Order: sequence, then C-alpha cells, then structure tokens
Amino acid sequence: MTPKQTLSQAARRKFGLTRELFSDNFSSAEDIYFNPELRYIRECLYGAARHGGFLALVGESGSGKSTLRRDLISRLAAEDSRVIPIEPYVLGLDKNERRSLGVSAKHITESILSALDPEHCGATLSAERLFRRMHERLRESSRAGNRHLLIIEEAHSLPLRTIKQLKRFYELDDGLTRLLSILLLGQPELRSKLADGATAWDVREVVQRLEILELYPLDDLEGYVRHRCVRVGAKYEDIFDASALDALRLRLSGPSPRNGQAGQSLLYPLLVGNTLTAAVNKAAELKMPRVTADVIAGA
Repeated sequence: MTPKQTLSQAARRKFGLTRELFSDNFSSAEDIYFNPELRYIRECLYGAARHGGFLALVGESGSGKSTLRRDLISRLAAEDSRVIPIEPYVLGLDKNERRSLGVSAKHITESILSALDPEHCGATLSAERLFRRMHERLRESSRAGNRHLLIIEEAHSLPLRTIKQLKRFYELDDGLTRLLSILLLGQPELRSKLADGATAWDVREVVQRLEILELYPLDDLEGYVRHRCVRVGAKYEDIFDASALDALRLRLSGPSPRNGQAGQSLLYPLLVGNTLTAAVNKAAELKMPRVTADVIAGA
C-alpha cells in the first residue's frame, strides 16, 4: 500500500502544478469525479436523505465513501433541504466487540437528542425514557418541517447488537411519516456481517429493510485522471505518457492471477492518487518529460 503522497516542489515547478493533483480538499461538487455508477449512488443517497431510506454504502478504504458523505451533506445544505444530518462520533471502535467503546443504541439516542435539543441532559434518565424523549423530539422536529438523517461511519465495526437495534430507530414514525433515515458507511466486512448464515440470522430484520450499495474499483481510470487534471488547470498529455495508465492498471491489479482468473483490482481513488503522485515526483526527480510506464513501475 503506497502511503500518503504529496507533490514535491520540483514536481510542481516542472509540471506547472499549483494544487495537489489528487487532493480530497474539494471546493465544490464539480471537483469530484462522477461516472454513471457513482452518479447513481449519489442520487440514491440523496433520495434516501430526502424521502426516507435505510442504506449501507460499502467500499474498500479509499474508495470514496467519505467523499460521498461530505458531498451529500454539502448538497443538502446548499439546497436548503431542511434535512438535519446526525453523525455520532465514532470513538474507540474495535473489531473485538467485547472491547468496543464505539456506537451503541444509547450513543445514537444521545446524538439525536443533542442535534435536536442542544440543552438536553439525560444522564439521569432510564433507557426507556431516553428513547421516548428522542422520539418526541424527532416528532416535533418533523412537524416543524424537518427531516433527519443518521450517518454512521466505520459501520463495519458496529457490534451486532447495535446493528440489530437500528431497526428500532428506522421504524420511528409519526403516523405515515418515517422520522429517521439511516446511512451506514463501512468496509466490506460490513457486508460480511449482513451476509447469509448465522450472522444474518441475528440481524435478519435489519437485512430485510436495508439496501446495500457498493463502491467498485475505477473502470474508467483515464476519465478519472483526466478529470483531476482539468480541475487543477493542468493538461493530461503534458504529465502522463500514453503508457502510464496501462502500467498503473498492471501494478494495481492485486494478487497474482491463479487458474486463469484475473487478480483483484485495487484501482480505488486514494491508492490511484497516491501512486500517481509518487510517479509524478519520480519523473521530476529523473528529469523525465512525462510519467511513463517505467516511472510507474519504479515509483
């Protein structure tokens, strides 16, 4: 795994770059690359937030989950949608559930109350009274014209007991109006927790209500890299040789193929960006006119 990379001063001068080619410091949605699949997922997240939904967005680290979350929150605010995002702080999550200090049902309840009632102090309330008060605040906020979106990152580390309890949150209503949409963001382990078998038997009522969306590796690598170049005011052909991206695909093809099957693609935005940034720095160091296949292989 290539560590976090930034452009060297020599690379910036050589290729006329005043901004990082693959930074995630986006100033607008136009900075984000959306192919048809990503645009579909973007609209699914938006629709769930505006109209009620229970979604899980699954993807490898660096596949773009957090970027889509940030884009969704910015879009909801820009459109004055009156959707209130509620994001419990994810602290101390541990894959060993017995030692997990992460998100619990009580933690989620407190987060919702904090978002809707900043002066709330429920330290002395029983769990039942705390949940009832949360339901009342959601109902009041909904009747005032608001909607509510619960977003939980690192959801693959949620204890099974918390996943099971999400059904109870999703079913909160005021007559025919659902009071809470839920978006889970997690790595592929989340899908495993929801998969068929003993685990799914524990969480089957959640699985029946949950729609899972998955972020796949980039299948249009050149489109992605060209988009990033345009957004920083650079010309793709001035930086990358025609052989560069084929070499990158080969390098990030994952484990060696066996039995005639292709290796697993690792062409996710974060890893692509770090690898290409390292290659641009290497090309500047070697005084190469552009990034070539050989530079990619040696970066």
